[in-house]
Amino acid sequence: MKTITTFLSLCAALVAFSANAEIKLEDNSKILGKWQVTAEAAALDKEKKALNVTWDFQKDGTLMTIGEDVGGRTKQMDIPIKYSVVDGVIKKQSAPGREKYEDCRVVELSGKDMILKCKYLYFFLTRK
Repeated sequence: MKTITTFLSLCAALVAFSANAEIKLEDNSKILGKWQVTAEAAALDKEKKALNVTWDFQKDGTLMTIGEDVGGRTKQMDIPIKYSVVDGVIKKQSAPGREKYEDCRVVELSGKDMILKCKYLYFFLTRK
């Protein structure tokens, strides 16, 4: 009985670890194209804030951010920022025109959905 309990505990630990494992990207080929950023959250289990933003990962290392102000104060904004894939992680500019970068790790990539863990937020994306 003790062996079974130990085995089940080990299996549960492995499942928990694999659920939070990140996906290492070899290059940008799996993320190229347009993604709808549907929500952001401080943690995976926290409340998600809905967004109306599109990220377009381009081959030349440009991440075109296309957003609309939900308050209606401005129209569509197109903001190009730089990105690259280094050591399996997306490195993207923190702000346009600044050479400060943040790491974004792919937490999940399945079918048309992707979850990114950046410095302060998780981003939930769906391929367009």
